[in-house]
Amino acid sequence: MSKKELPLPPYFNPDKVSQLWRVSYEERFRDALQWSKLQSIPPAHEDSLGVCLILVDVQNTFCLPDFELYVRGRSGTGAIDDNRRLCKFIYKNLHRITQISPTMDTHQILQIFHSIFLIDEVGEHPSSYTLISEEEIRAGRWKINPAILPTLQLESSYTQAYLQHYVHELRKTGKYDLTIWPYHAMLGGIGHALVPAIEEAIFFHSVARCCQPDFQIKGDHPLTEHYSVIGPEVMEDAEGKSIATRNDAFLQKLTNFEMIVIAGQAKSHCVAWTIDDLLKEMHSKDEEWVRKVYLLEDCTSPVVIEGIIDYTEDADRTFQRFADAGMNIVRSTTPIEKWPKIKE
Repeated sequence: MSKKELPLPPYFNPDKVSQLWRVSYEERFRDALQWSKLQSIPPAHEDSLGVCLILVDVQNTFCLPDFELYVRGRSGTGAIDDNRRLCKFIYKNLHRITQISPTMDTHQILQIFHSIFLIDEVGEHPSSYTLISEEEIRAGRWKINPAILPTLQLESSYTQAYLQHYVHELRKTGKYDLTIWPYHAMLGGIGHALVPAIEEAIFFHSVARCCQPDFQIKGDHPLTEHYSVIGPEVMEDAEGKSIATRNDAFLQKLTNFEMIVIAGQAKSHCVAWTIDDLLKEMHSKDEEWVRKVYLLEDCTSPVVIEGIIDYTEDADRTFQRFADAGMNIVRSTTPIEKWPKIKE
């Protein structure tokens, strides 16, 4: 592993992590060029040890308190504290991180997990955070809103059969019932954008290391949820026809790295299921690959909605399962050279 941690660049202000602001690209461009010379930072293509940092859904919609699905954790400041540590981790390890791959939860209005998609017998839509069970669909408690079908070019008989199939397939996974989420990460909206402090750090890294960030878009298919960047929750309809596919190109790209570091939001949902899909893929091909994965436990928080639901213990159990499988649970404040099982 290359030289020890770098200092934080002078412009970085940890107090701004919780705020919404415009990144000054031209200033950061000049700063990054100067910083790379001052700190003798080589281009990423010269790395002898390939390190990929996957940032799961570090977007305004999840990371800022005034937005729709702010991941507060039990502390109330979960995502803010996570991102403050994450920014410091990126800057201190600028010379070691070969590639940053931000995943982007990307939604439009007419999607199966949004209120507008379903109606009850009197035409009312389910409220946010409603859990839609297989039994309710079978009993006719909820059905597809017929008004949306022409826009999506779908037939009523197909979509109602698909809805029954969909909730059944969700139950088989053992994850969650169909969840009606508040409108969030809306394509074209400010909630969809990366939280500014992280966007700035990624931009700075890209200039200093002469490398392009590898954005991964997920969640835009109208007929399925998409927690994991590796693939959607349901990929086939009731007739066995494909509606969506796995992100095999990203999986293949990850095989080129010696270390895969994962952080982001939320620990109980998109982070957990991205890691779970990686684990399944790794076990099916090369179990030694599992040991290349490092989970930044202090840069991710679970979904906690006061008075409604708390996924903290579920998330902790899931991370323990990952550790038992051979993945490395680490902290961003521990120098990388002290992490386990690092080999040049």
